[in-house]
Amino acid sequence: MAHDALATWPDDALEVGRIGEAWGLKGGFRVLAYADPPEALLAASRWHLRPSEDQRRPAAAAPLPATLEIASVRASGDGLVASSPAVPDRTAAEALRGARIFIARSQFPQPAVDEFYWADLIGLGVVNRDGVPLGSVVGLIDTGPQSVLRIQPQAADAGEVLIPFVSAYVDGVDLAARRIVVDWGLDF
Repeated sequence: MAHDALATWPDDALEVGRIGEAWGLKGGFRVLAYADPPEALLAASRWHLRPSEDQRRPAAAAPLPATLEIASVRASGDGLVASSPAVPDRTAAEALRGARIFIARSQFPQPAVDEFYWADLIGLGVVNRDGVPLGSVVGLIDTGPQSVLRIQPQAADAGEVLIPFVSAYVDGVDLAARRIVVDWGLDF
């Protein structure tokens, strides 16, 4: 399903979804994307696969390919359906079920100005307008209308700080300096 030149694992691989059940008889398979919209999945022509940690593959199953060339990904109902020239039938599609999908971060589409991928924000330091460090981004929460930064202060006994990721509170994001400046006091 993949040759050695394509099987090299990228240093910047990020998990973006999982392969679901087979779809149809000709090798299609459902994809469970972690992002909405799933721009990286739609743009990438090559996915890197790893088995799911919580699912055992049958002993008789063919080995999971390290790399899978993608022919198409399209919306179908409430999800996505993909196809690959290396997956010719339903049996081959079922063998992929549960596989974790990774895409090289360098292959993600370029975000618009003032848009960021969550993966790029995690780990950034956060300081307020006075230059006081508030901690580091450890994750984000999607509330629907906006995202919320989860900040872990440097003090081990301090609780997590939640800051809405909106222009009213976020003055700027400097990916090169690995820093986010916010309008947020220590007493909030």
